[in-house]
Amino acid sequence: MEVGIVGLGKMGLNLALNLNEHQHEVKGFDSSVEVSKVAESHGVAVYPSLENMLNAFSERRIIWLMLPSGQITENVLQVLLQQLRPNDIVIEGGNSNFKDSIRRAAEFKEKGINYLDCGTSGGISGARNSACLMIGGDKKIFTEIEVIFSDVSIEKGYLYSGKSGSGHFLKMIHNGIEYGMMQAIGEGFQLVEQSTYDFELSEVARVWNNGSVIRSWLMEIMEEQLSKSPRLEKYKGVVDASGEAKWTIETALDMEVPVPTIALSLFMRNLSQEEDSFSAKVVSALRNGFGGHEIIETK
Repeated sequence: MEVGIVGLGKMGLNLALNLNEHQHEVKGFDSSVEVSKVAESHGVAVYPSLENMLNAFSERRIIWLMLPSGQITENVLQVLLQQLRPNDIVIEGGNSNFKDSIRRAAEFKEKGINYLDCGTSGGISGARNSACLMIGGDKKIFTEIEVIFSDVSIEKGYLYSGKSGSGHFLKMIHNGIEYGMMQAIGEGFQLVEQSTYDFELSEVARVWNNGSVIRSWLMEIMEEQLSKSPRLEKYKGVVDASGEAKWTIETALDMEVPVPTIALSLFMRNLSQEEDSFSAKVVSALRNGFGGHEIIETK
């Protein structure tokens, strides 16, 4: 299938390469000239403008957005709303608020354009080889292009989640859970690091990730990061919050469902802006390990 990727940063480029390897015809666009050059060097067909990319399609246009949530995504979608034709398809793969996805799907439907919201997990390596996807929207449209999702996902790693907004709703909750898990790992390793025992922290992560109840990809990342920086010396204990946990907590309040662990993990990220704890260094290292999130290095 012909697929246009808008946004060729860490996630978008790796998704484009994943699609290319599965024999899909990928067309790419990014507003950054430098990012576009990197994508071209990897064999992605990159176009100088969004309009040029859209005009290059020979059949129905499938446009997959991998952009930061918020105004950037909104701006591009408004352009697509004017330039796409009826029966074209938009897949919005960023971390958008599910309420925005519901609104956008209705706007596109008015013009006969199909809109799928696609929660995307697995980090950079997932986008490249084995993504985890949660897709909301019209099931008929999902079925028509399901091969795209199955090709780029790990086995059993994609789900048609239901009506519009459901994909991004699931990703929002997923990220709230992620906050809590990373905070627990961070607090545990701070206790280990500050104990009177002479532990090699990477070895602790290794043993915990082999056969234990808490084994996980996050623990695997922890072992890798500690192997590179045994006491996370290069990290400063400052962790940004990208919004999904806040939305999760707000949604929980609306639904009157208690989520104390997720709420406290968000508050701890806020606190990290003022304090420099080892637990925050762990969370910072984990985010860098799976998502390539920028780190604030110690001086």
